[in-house]
Amino acid sequence: MKQFSLNDLARMEKPQRVHFVNALSGFKSANIIGTADRKQNTNAAIVSSVFHLGSNPPLLGMILRPHSVARHTLENIDETGVYTVNHVGESFYQQAHQTSARYDRTQSEFDACGLTAGYVDGFHAPYVVESPLQVGMKLVEITPIQHNGTELVIGEVEWVRVAESCVKDDGFLDLAANNTVAVSGLDSYYRTERLARLSYAKPDQPLTELDLDGKKR
Repeated sequence: MKQFSLNDLARMEKPQRVHFVNALSGFKSANIIGTADRKQNTNAAIVSSVFHLGSNPPLLGMILRPHSVARHTLENIDETGVYTVNHVGESFYQQAHQTSARYDRTQSEFDACGLTAGYVDGFHAPYVVESPLQVGMKLVEITPIQHNGTELVIGEVEWVRVAESCVKDDGFLDLAANNTVAVSGLDSYYRTERLARLSYAKPDQPLTELDLDGKKR
């Protein structure tokens, strides 16, 4: 194996360093964040930094880039207090990737990238109709990260839309059956294939494989 030092990273050209460092965390979730401003101008932006924060209350976090230029997603969330998290599926990952282009505020990425905006009654932010799993989020807080100027956005789950067949007896979500894709780095997309579900780990007890409903095989 080759070892890279911090100095090695600093000497890389910026595009090379960005690709390299973005892949260090491994495979990541690919989600489209759906928002709208108060005038109902819609926005869709692919994000690979959504993560689980807690189950009770149900919280998700995500990291958004520094607000040194216009960040329509962050501005819309701050303005309206709601947004959606939409899994990227195999059937539309190219359209999802295209949402990373810098469109003008008046140009909706839904329209520009061939995606469909849907709405839950009484909820301001649009979801992506093509997505196999859609989550409505209420903003809890936005926390600036001083070290690099990024923003930590924390939200609470308001609602979830997903095919009932993907929800197993113990609450497990079969994302592989949903054709949810993963992303590595900035631009490499992957199909997912489950290896196994495993039993809850306890000291001095062997692991066993579980079926999709969480029962021992």
